[in-house]
Amino acid sequence: MTTITTNPFPVNHPLTFHRVAQPSPPTPFNSANSKHNTHPLTAYTYSTKHAEPKLSATSHEDQPLLFLLRQRKTEEAWLTYSQSTRLPGSTCLSRLVCQLSYQNTKEGFTRAQTIIQRLRDERQLHRLDANSLGLLAVSAVKAGHTLYATSIIKSMLRSGYLPHVKAWSAVVSRLAASGDDGPTEALRLFNSVIRRVRRVADPAIAADARPDTAAYNAVLNACANLGNTGKFLQLFDEMPEFDVKPDVLTYNIMIKLCARADRKDLLVFVLDRILDEGIDPCMTTFHSLLAAYVGFGDLETAEKMVQAMREGRRDLCRILKDSNWENSENADEVFVKLLPRSKISSDHDPPLLPKEYAPDSRIYTTLMKGYMKEGRVSDVVQMLEAMRHQRDSTSHPDHVTYTTVVSTLVKAGSMDRARQVLAEMARVGVPANRITYNILLKGYCQQLQLEKAKELVREMADDASIEPDVVSYNILIDGCILIDDSAGALAYFNEMRTRGIAPSKVSYTTLMKAFALTGQPKLAHKVFDEMLKDPRVKVDLVAWNMLVEGYSRLGLVEEAKKIIQNMKENDFYPDVATYGSLANGIALARKPGEALLLWNEVKERCGQKKVEDSSSSAPPLKPDEGLLDTLADICVRAAFFKKALEIVACMEENGIPPNKTKFTKIYVEMHSRMFTSKHASKARQDRRMERKRAAEAFKFWLGLPNSYYGSEWRLEPDDGDDYSTDSF
Repeated sequence: MTTITTNPFPVNHPLTFHRVAQPSPPTPFNSANSKHNTHPLTAYTYSTKHAEPKLSATSHEDQPLLFLLRQRKTEEAWLTYSQSTRLPGSTCLSRLVCQLSYQNTKEGFTRAQTIIQRLRDERQLHRLDANSLGLLAVSAVKAGHTLYATSIIKSMLRSGYLPHVKAWSAVVSRLAASGDDGPTEALRLFNSVIRRVRRVADPAIAADARPDTAAYNAVLNACANLGNTGKFLQLFDEMPEFDVKPDVLTYNIMIKLCARADRKDLLVFVLDRILDEGIDPCMTTFHSLLAAYVGFGDLETAEKMVQAMREGRRDLCRILKDSNWENSENADEVFVKLLPRSKISSDHDPPLLPKEYAPDSRIYTTLMKGYMKEGRVSDVVQMLEAMRHQRDSTSHPDHVTYTTVVSTLVKAGSMDRARQVLAEMARVGVPANRITYNILLKGYCQQLQLEKAKELVREMADDASIEPDVVSYNILIDGCILIDDSAGALAYFNEMRTRGIAPSKVSYTTLMKAFALTGQPKLAHKVFDEMLKDPRVKVDLVAWNMLVEGYSRLGLVEEAKKIIQNMKENDFYPDVATYGSLANGIALARKPGEALLLWNEVKERCGQKKVEDSSSSAPPLKPDEGLLDTLADICVRAAFFKKALEIVACMEENGIPPNKTKFTKIYVEMHSRMFTSKHASKARQDRRMERKRAAEAFKFWLGLPNSYYGSEWRLEPDDGDDYSTDSF
């Protein structure tokens, strides 16, 4: 499949769209009960200085193409278009893009992209109407090209068009569920559309672009994924402005928000509010509730919930409240507004469910995942057996259930039993999917059984007709790393690209790891450069850290520092892993002076939370044991005792116990005869006084004899020996 890697709607090339006749093919945006005879994707302009040009009748040359489009002969219309060197008129172009997008196929989407690219090259993008662009955005979302879809909606907004709510909300929904900064971008896009809608004086003009419940659910999901409770409340309160009412999905998302905010005590109050609003819960409501309790590790409550559903009890709210009642006096104001009953006395009579809700296979499987997380293999297997004997067919194990059992056995190292479950799936007619095979694949790789992993890949293709995907290859690449086979990792990476499978962010960083761990930082850097060129992935902190690790492992401190400087210039701030790698590189290179510079930066980052007016834009740093222990080790070896004391004090402040035994051994072996020379000049002795005081203070901290006790301490020094040193 050919994709366009450049943005067809560049910021430096503003687009000007003009409305054309509405295409005739049916679209999901057309509403039969619409009260407004307006274009499904309404265009509007703020300026009155330029009148909209009149549309000329379709040219004679376009008639054959237009006839095919009206007959819905999209394939023939595409061939006619592609065989002609002349650019058709606006009506034909818009109809063709609409029909290609409406096919919802990779081929149709690629062809529509080709038209967009041609129009962009010829600066004729204004020939397309808003309906065709909206449908193309939806098609891009379904094809997995979220960034492309986002660029289309943004370009429409810049050009004065209000996209139909079904178009822009589809993009917001996909962004909200994606990784990296997708949820943040979803919020930005939602806000951009809402600002435009509010600027339109005539509500009828913006009727089809106004947000509906699905649009709000999409952006609220972005807030929940970010854990942004304040923004969630703000948007939730804005819904009445557009006559939008929350539905059961809205409250299901609120359950997720409570889980992300670490508020297990409020989960039941979401169910309480659903019932209080007169909304019937759906099975997804119970799936979300159970998943939240399992996520909190509260299997006792999860088991009570499942048992209550098995018994057909309708007083589930009471059961959950009795199990998790916590009357918090310092409740978050956001949740007090979202869930008012969370502040009401426990004497409040909880509402009943409108009907009985029997557990289905997903309910049982979710509880099974809780057992898996705690390593309760026998409980997982017993639940699988119990599900097989359920009378209700909706409670029978499905492929997700079996995959969970396989995952449990793989984590327990029982690969043979996991393969038996795979065979059972085939026997009972529940086909394994790619996820099931990938879990098995990972198990073999973790056990260093690469040959069995390769055999499983062949079995996937031959017996199950399942081709490996990018996740499969990432697992194989990581398996090669575990056996120090960087060449094998590169071979799998190249094979993946040869087969037309686009590498993911994990693919690049895993291959970088292969080269970094085998002492080939320059090759890791080449992979990083390839990652920068790939428009489908976004370089993250993990990739930068892998580069730093690669150079630091060889003691190439200057190269590692250059990478860190580049990170900062690209708005990536070093984290504990970054500093930890650099500290290890400094120790390997025996450059204690660099350790002092690093400690000063770390100390500044650690103290930012205490300094309100800090001018640095870098976020505060929470140091870990590995970083501080390495820095302290370097300073003790280099006799930088004052700095060593600063570092161990930082360790104690952060609840990290310093390894006094190790530091005592280093001091005794390397510095026990420091400052003992009787032949040093008085000037030299004076210069060493401050360092000597620091050494005595460090000995005091270690619990060794020191000047604070008024006793002399040394290990049989030889007269004339002077072990004072500034490096090691």
